[in-house]
Amino acid sequence: MRRNSRASRARLSLSLLLVAGALGLGATPATAAEVHTAAAAPSVIPSASAYALDAAVERTLGAGTAGTYLDRKTGELVVTVTTDRAEEQARATGATVRRVARSAAQLDSTIETLEAEAKITGTSWGIDPRTNQVAVEADSSVSARDMARLEAVAERLGGAVSISRVPGVFHREVLGGGAIYGGGSRCSAAFNVTKGGARYFVTAGHCTNISANWSATSGGSVVGVREGTSFPTNDYGIVRYTDGSSPAGTVDLYNGSTQDIASAANAVVGQAIRKSGSTTKVTSGTVTAVNVTVNYGDGPVYGMVRTTACSAGGDSGGAHFAGSVALGIHSGSSGCSGTAGSAIHQPVVEALQAYGVSVY
Repeated sequence: MRRNSRASRARLSLSLLLVAGALGLGATPATAAEVHTAAAAPSVIPSASAYALDAAVERTLGAGTAGTYLDRKTGELVVTVTTDRAEEQARATGATVRRVARSAAQLDSTIETLEAEAKITGTSWGIDPRTNQVAVEADSSVSARDMARLEAVAERLGGAVSISRVPGVFHREVLGGGAIYGGGSRCSAAFNVTKGGARYFVTAGHCTNISANWSATSGGSVVGVREGTSFPTNDYGIVRYTDGSSPAGTVDLYNGSTQDIASAANAVVGQAIRKSGSTTKVTSGTVTAVNVTVNYGDGPVYGMVRTTACSAGGDSGGAHFAGSVALGIHSGSSGCSGTAGSAIHQPVVEALQAYGVSVY
């Protein structure tokens, strides 16, 4: 479940799909002292009914739940609550219920405190309903002085915050290997979308900020024109095809095959996810936090999703998906170490709603 915490705040290869990215963020997380046990747990492949139930719980309970996640053993959706009334409502939806210590309001208040007192470049935080905490990551650019400040704020919050130190630095960088070109840079699209018979693709907003016109090859003819962009705060943008093409609604699996995309949903903590990007190709991981704030050097983004998928500079704008379900647009990461990463995505549902488009 993803609550909006901002209130506190050709053709591209003709029929080929647009994927991957060329604006990425730096190196990989590993914790300061130990790996989170929740993040290390095996991920679950959610069913269509799990996504539907998660959406139903969000509609019914709203802030009455402290978050939802998939049980790694049963695959069932677990709803965390703190009151009898919320427990009754949650059980009525058919979900498994777990009582926790901290309410949604308390977790949101924790995020507000971090936003006000520990907004340090090189940090990110988001809600992990499995631990009923706000999980914070701090990259290697965070100084000892700022780390002490962060830890002091966390200590005052009485166990509501967990902190992990990660190597590498969150930063944006332009690399080669992307599928679309604009303003002298290379990026890629995440998903092809449609509205009223017109075809578009969505990608990262820090890509569409660069240029209004996009080509399939460096210096090539324009195949699409930007119709919207949002970064920072969000990280999504949309480009309308202007070359008359009708590209397929699929994701490149980098093995000669593609994955059809039939629907879109918000990711659920604990679920399995795949990322398709031009640098690290297809990687897999687990969703570990939602409502994530990432404090990039040129501005924060809010309401993001954190995963353990590997990624690297050049993957930005790529596709995060599970089977035929579109989940997110790759925003960045702190890289990859072995098979453990911290890829961040912009929930695609928000972008689709913003532009009134749908996957196909």
